[in-house]
Amino acid sequence: MAFPAAASRTLDEVARLARPSRLELAPAGVVLERGRQRFGFALIDPQRGPRFGVPAAIYLAAPGGRALGPFPAREESLAVDPAFRSEETARDRDVARSVQVAYPRFPSPGRYRALALAEVNGRLVATRPTELRVLAKSPVPEVGERAIRVHTPTLADVRGNVRAIETRTPPDGMHKDDLYDVIGRRPVLLVFATPALCQSRVCGPVVDLAEQLRARRGSEAAFIHMEIYRDNDPSKGLRPQVRAWRLPSEPWVFAIDRRGRIAARIEGAASYRELERALAAAVRGAP
Repeated sequence: MAFPAAASRTLDEVARLARPSRLELAPAGVVLERGRQRFGFALIDPQRGPRFGVPAAIYLAAPGGRALGPFPAREESLAVDPAFRSEETARDRDVARSVQVAYPRFPSPGRYRALALAEVNGRLVATRPTELRVLAKSPVPEVGERAIRVHTPTLADVRGNVRAIETRTPPDGMHKDDLYDVIGRRPVLLVFATPALCQSRVCGPVVDLAEQLRARRGSEAAFIHMEIYRDNDPSKGLRPQVRAWRLPSEPWVFAIDRRGRIAARIEGAASYRELERALAAAVRGAP
């Protein structure tokens, strides 16, 4: 559907263009920066849970400012082919089936309020506003910057004891290459995620989809899955690789080109289509 233009309205005035609802706007990540950003989110009904298949658009405003938008969202499927579905994903009854992705533009750093207008049963409804914090620059490596060269553990390092470096069941095949050795030599798809211990509940599908992509296009790049916690134990803190990359959340996917520069990055839930597009950017490299 066509969502109404903000047209110099305040965010509250935009909300009044639709019916109030119980729906909540739940961002899928925590890192936002000035400029055009990938913004993943879910629409949550406190009584019914996530709502899927709902057209939506994002609107935002700085304190005292006029609303910006609409920024239409595309629903990205997290469906995994059965052959690549992990036990963690299969047994999680509440696992996300999709993620809404919009690309709003934040003119400056600072605090923002955001809401979504959504079409539910043929009616336009508004979510409750949510607060966002936008940085001038995130500590997380950005597209165009050099990837951080660290050693990532391989099966050879742990003498085949894959459970020392993997929480997925069954283990994936993304522990062959050490990032330190391949960076700057060939494209890389680097996935920071912990399928069995994930706080965001989307690590499982993201790793499953990366494994599905590796099975189909593994000859084009090195695929590396990096777990989050020391000894796969949250009480022991973050692995040094996660700290070196300055990641405040999980999962993260970085596509790195053969020059060692980041060609794409994705925080939170990501579809197969998005991962494939990130891989293509890394393989293609800089013009």
